[in-house]
Amino acid sequence: MRVSTRGDYASRALLSLALHPEDSGPTSVRDIAERTGLPQPYLEQILQALKGAGLVRSKRGANGGYTLARPAEDIRLSEIVSAVDGPISLGDFKEPHQGGSCEHEGQCVLLAIWLHVGDKLNEFLDAYTLADIAKASQGLLPWPGTN
Repeated sequence: MRVSTRGDYASRALLSLALHPEDSGPTSVRDIAERTGLPQPYLEQILQALKGAGLVRSKRGANGGYTLARPAEDIRLSEIVSAVDGPISLGDFKEPHQGGSCEHEGQCVLLAIWLHVGDKLNEFLDAYTLADIAKASQGLLPWPGTN
């Protein structure tokens, strides 16, 4: 499994919104792009996908832009990545047969392993909230993987 550029950019954009909760009102795409170094046209597409997933809200007009749709504590990294990349899995494999009735030698046990690893990856990404990531980036929580 590989997190796509879209998944990374979506995470960075929402992290930017989470890091600036004191900003009153919506944040423009231009401001998010400047703070994150992301290309604005691509960022607009990503934010639309995040809006469709219910992770951000948008407001049109001169003072328009984006805000988080829920508190950062309630948004999980797995949701962000899934919103732009689709379901998190190791591949597009079918379900393994139960009880050893496999069509091909060893296929079912490997399919079961790939499903198990995909589940563990989802659990791992679920463990990180946007608030946790923001606090870690500000030095308020340990850096991921160092504790």
